[in-house]
Amino acid sequence: MSRTSPHAHHEGGRMSRRGLLKTAGGLTAALAVGATATATTAGAAPAAFAHPGMLHNAGDINRAKVRVAAGDDPWLSGWNRLTANSHSRSTWTNRATATIIRGGTGENYPQLYNDIAAAYQNALRWKVAGTEANAQCAANILNAWSRTLTTITGNADRFLAAGIYGWQFANACELMRDHPAFDLAAAQDMMVRVFHPLNNQFLTGHNDACITNYWANWDLCNMASVMAIGILTDDAATYDQAVTYFKSGAGNGSIRHAVPFLYGNVEGYDLGQWQESGRDQGHTVMGMGQMGALCEMAWNQGDDLYSYDGRRFMKAAQYVAKYNLNMDVPFTTYTWGTGQNCAQQSQTVPGATSRGQGRPVWAMLHYHYGRRLLLDDKYIAQMCFSVAPEGGGGDYGTTSGGFDQLGFGTLMYAK
Repeated sequence: MSRTSPHAHHEGGRMSRRGLLKTAGGLTAALAVGATATATTAGAAPAAFAHPGMLHNAGDINRAKVRVAAGDDPWLSGWNRLTANSHSRSTWTNRATATIIRGGTGENYPQLYNDIAAAYQNALRWKVAGTEANAQCAANILNAWSRTLTTITGNADRFLAAGIYGWQFANACELMRDHPAFDLAAAQDMMVRVFHPLNNQFLTGHNDACITNYWANWDLCNMASVMAIGILTDDAATYDQAVTYFKSGAGNGSIRHAVPFLYGNVEGYDLGQWQESGRDQGHTVMGMGQMGALCEMAWNQGDDLYSYDGRRFMKAAQYVAKYNLNMDVPFTTYTWGTGQNCAQQSQTVPGATSRGQGRPVWAMLHYHYGRRLLLDDKYIAQMCFSVAPEGGGGDYGTTSGGFDQLGFGTLMYAK
């Protein structure tokens, strides 16, 4: 299915994504992107991608700008978290290097994820408050990496680096794409040359392992990187690669593998067991953030993956939220093949490690399902408000897990 025909599966009578955009006050943003703001026939490619069109569209940015200037909460509280974060300072100095290593000897990847957080957060400060010093800082960071980075390597974890930092770097670039100090062409070239080959290699070959060996997050971050690169470079085929994989990919990141079991009307709510739920909650909640980023980027290009397959992702997010609120959830034994010979392993109960931890993933999901779509997302909403206002990189520890999401969802998604 083309990325411009996501509405064929919508339940009868439900307002289209374009209608929702206008109802939510995004008419100006919709009109600004021209051809992408009108419905197209199934299979027809639009004239252009929407920009900005990854995690944040023009309406999101304008709302944050207006609400923060007016001193309104919760936006102001989200803004205060952003400005209090040391990565948001315009004096941040990048540590760009030619080779990034994640996994094995010589690991140096923290300097990449710290710099990405700084670029993204400085870009947000510029977009919301118009501060030129923050724009220059973000541009300098992104330009340095775009002109310097040539290789991402290490053990199998190199694919995590290529995935997570691929979609995050592209999102910082998308915010800066209209600033004259930012070298968009260099960023586009680097993303296509350094990140996409690894993303594609993983999604098509899975490091020569059994197809079920790698957890959902491995697929999801690489899918998100492919999608973000497609948007950044206005490449419909690359973007469509991610959408197609989400719907029908062979690995654990595609929607039916990521949410293998569904449960109807559990205390009044439909739930979906997440593929990593039997592992631990840190990686499970990370999955909410990775799939959420993928769905939000697609939404801003007119594809409603959030509601795909009967809102399968929402059911999973409700399930994960409910368990992390210390409530019981049903669990079906999960069996999968590992290694290269697909040796079987099984999980029989949810993994309780890291249960209830706070990660900045829930605002994006609540403000979509609960406010854009006006659905009853009870457990997602409770998780959202339990961690609000959301921070970002540097607010959730210094190790990589604290940088798996860009964060600041309260500032950018509250409605």
